[in-house]
Amino acid sequence: MDAHRKLWNDRQKEFRTVLLSFEQHDQAMALFAQQHAALHSAKLTPGIAWSFEDQVLDDMTEAHIRRIPHNDDYSVAWHIWHLARIEDITMNLLLAGKPQLFTREDWQARLNAPVVDTGNAMTKDEVAALSKALDIAALRKYRLVVGRETRANVIGLAPEMFKQKVDLARLQHVMDESAVVEAARGIVEYWGRRTLAELLLMPPTRHNLVHLNESLRLKQKRR
Repeated sequence: MDAHRKLWNDRQKEFRTVLLSFEQHDQAMALFAQQHAALHSAKLTPGIAWSFEDQVLDDMTEAHIRRIPHNDDYSVAWHIWHLARIEDITMNLLLAGKPQLFTREDWQARLNAPVVDTGNAMTKDEVAALSKALDIAALRKYRLVVGRETRANVIGLAPEMFKQKVDLARLQHVMDESAVVEAARGIVEYWGRRTLAELLLMPPTRHNLVHLNESLRLKQKRR
């Protein structure tokens, strides 16, 4: 693991401790902003020391981003789609209780996306079709606006709200919009067991790191 990712992991432990103490809200929000920024393009917060997204994607061709390497099930395109959709859904529908950007701004058409869900439970053929169809430049723009909306949503929450569980009606809204397919309902049930503070520890931070790590691995494969 390179020095930047090691530092990110160390800071995530600090973020978890501070966030779940519910006593140092300003420090928790500062750490969130730092952790979240590192996982998005530097366009989100110009001047940051390191962007994992840029490290992975900036020197990749579109063909390379779309490719599913030998003996793998996913492409880098699928991973970027998946983490952007997850962040949009959780930080808008669940955290803020407002429509996801994907529907609000008609990103399905802008992305040329054949599906609307997170990509969980897709067959390999479906992953290949999504990877081939997506407008890659638009995908990066979508992820950027999702990141900006996340930051606005998190800053707008009152400190006492972080102890609350995710509202059940909001969870049902995810299923009603087909944002998560029935075969992947367990993900929605997992979100339903989390507080809003705990939600910040996965979709907009740790979950992004996991899929960018996997994207880096796929990037480095030669076959």
